[in-house]
Amino acid sequence: MPTTASAASAFADVTASDSALRRFLHGLPGVDAVGLEARAASLGTRSIKTTAKAYAIDLAISMIDLTTLEGADTPGKVRALAAKAVNPDPTDRTTPTTAAVCVYPDMVATAKAAVAGSGVKVASVATAFPAGRAALPVKLADTADAIAAGADEIDMVIDRGAFLAGHYLKVYEQIAAIKAECGDRARLKVIFETGELSTYDNIRRASWIGMMAGADFIKTSTGKVAVNATPANTLLMLEAVRDFRAQTGVQIGVKPAGGIRNTKEAIKFLVLVNETVGEDWLDNHWFRFGASSLLNDLLMQRQKLATGRYSGPDYVTVD
Repeated sequence: MPTTASAASAFADVTASDSALRRFLHGLPGVDAVGLEARAASLGTRSIKTTAKAYAIDLAISMIDLTTLEGADTPGKVRALAAKAVNPDPTDRTTPTTAAVCVYPDMVATAKAAVAGSGVKVASVATAFPAGRAALPVKLADTADAIAAGADEIDMVIDRGAFLAGHYLKVYEQIAAIKAECGDRARLKVIFETGELSTYDNIRRASWIGMMAGADFIKTSTGKVAVNATPANTLLMLEAVRDFRAQTGVQIGVKPAGGIRNTKEAIKFLVLVNETVGEDWLDNHWFRFGASSLLNDLLMQRQKLATGRYSGPDYVTVD
C-alpha cells in the first residue's frame, strides 16, 4: 500500500505555495450541510441487535483510546487507567483490551511501563495541546520528548488561528514537520478541533491539509471545547479519507473524540464507518474513539448481554 509520505509527494505542486494550496482547498466541492446532517441522522437510526450488538460492543472497546488529560493527573491515576485499558473487566477475561492509553508527554513513561507486554499502545498529546499556540521548535521538542519516553502515537493539534486566518501553508508545513519528527517511530493523529472551525467546508479543507501533510489519522477534537465529535463532522471526515484513498491509494484513519459517552452513540459511529468507508476501516488500526467515560457504559452493556441483568455504575471503576 502507498505510504503517507508518497501521498505527500503526490501533492507537491499543490503545496508549493500558499496561493496554490488555497486554490486547491477552495476548489474542493462545497459541503451540503443539510444533506450531510440528514444522512448522518438517517444512519443513526439503524438498529443493531443480539449477536451483532455484542460484536459491535467488543469492537468499540477495542477502538478506545482511554484518555486522561487533566492538570491533576498523577502517576497513580495513569497506572490505574492503564490497568483498566489492559484488563477492562477483571471478572471477564474475554473482554478486549482498549487500543491505547492517551496521556500528557510527562506521563508517557509511566503509561508505557504499565501496559508493557499487553499490546495496548501509548498515545501522547503534543504540540502545545490543546491550543496549539506555540512556535514550531517548541512543538517539535514536545513531540520528540514524548517519543523518547516511549509514545507509540502522537496526537497533535493544529494552529486553528493560522487556519482561520487563511494561512493554510503554515498549517500544512507544521503538520509535515511533526510527521517528519515522528518518522517510523510513532503514528501521527492530527486534531482539527472541529468545534472551532465554524463550517463544514473548513472541516473538509482541514482534513485534506492533514492528509496531504502525512497524517496517519485525522481527529475531530481535543475534548476541551463545547462542540466535539458529532455524527455529521465525523461523516464528513470519513468521506474525506474515502476520497483520499480513491485518489492516492493511501488509507488514513479517523478518530472522533469528545462527547461520545454511551454504547448507543458509539454504535451509531460504527454504522457511519461501515456505511461510508466499509469494513477496511472497522479495525482499531484505522478507527478510534477518544473517550474516557464511554468504556464504562460499554462494559455495563456487555455484562447485560451476557447475564440478562444491568449491573449499574457500581460494576465499573470510576476513572
